[in-house]
Amino acid sequence: MILTEAPVVTAALEAAVRAPSPHNTQPWLFEVGSDVIGVVLDEDRVLEVCDPDRREARLSCGAALLNLELAIAVAGRSCDVEFLPEKDRPELLARVGIGPRHRASAAEQRLAASIRVRYSNRRPFASTPVPTGARHAVRRAAGDEGAKLVLLDEVGLLEAVAGLIRRADHLQTLDDRFQAELRAWTRESGGNDGVPAYAGGPRPSGGLLPVRHHGESEQAREFERDPVVAVLTTPTDGPLAQIRAGRAMQRALLTATSLGLSASFYSQPMEIPSARAVLRSLLGENAHPQAVFRLGYGFPGSTTPRRPVGDVLRIMR
Repeated sequence: MILTEAPVVTAALEAAVRAPSPHNTQPWLFEVGSDVIGVVLDEDRVLEVCDPDRREARLSCGAALLNLELAIAVAGRSCDVEFLPEKDRPELLARVGIGPRHRASAAEQRLAASIRVRYSNRRPFASTPVPTGARHAVRRAAGDEGAKLVLLDEVGLLEAVAGLIRRADHLQTLDDRFQAELRAWTRESGGNDGVPAYAGGPRPSGGLLPVRHHGESEQAREFERDPVVAVLTTPTDGPLAQIRAGRAMQRALLTATSLGLSASFYSQPMEIPSARAVLRSLLGENAHPQAVFRLGYGFPGSTTPRRPVGDVLRIMR
């Protein structure tokens, strides 16, 4: 039981912790005061090997922030967000003030309903094509947050980026420190963080792109040969851009979920600076790539565990 009597705060925090994060590290804390919630980057949960500059952690916190805002909206309250509100506390990424009564829109209700059922589906997808309408909707969702979602098959870059992802994946396979970090966040059973074996997906065999293997099964399965791969980009980079990118990423993922689509990440080229630089050159120098993920119709899977709200809560007096 969390130490607040406000149902809107409880609902907001329960939604926030459902955001995606690399290796399911859940790198966030929430400071709760009188009608205010601060979103704090938890330095103890940053992946020092694959995310030393905290970029992926900020994206995750940005995704948690959007969940927080949606839950507040459907609880019947408005909110006001201030980004990076204290210069001497860079880990305080945002402060959300809970405002007066608010009537949630149909879009807010639809996205909020998708928070609990969204998960990273690391299994092969069906061969069913993603229709044009769904593609437009997911692109539009990212655009609503100031980002751009590039669907690689539509711009003739799928093969080039696929090669880049394969090379980055190979480099991480050879990196003992990366592999040790991956193993440290892979769970055989139990726990409330990390990627459990049941959600890890099979070892990939064939298919255009490698999916990161967390050890569900050593039996190899073939993945789709014609995946829909999206790259989320922002016009600038840096902490603020990365927080906003996390919001855009989550809005796109929740929109995809509401349309019956599954998604999972190709984080490999984002975690190797040289690979990310090549990806940027492929997309254009004015595009800063922030996330790469595939979209498609997935077979049923399982959500990953989350820490209890009480474990990520700080009460501000």
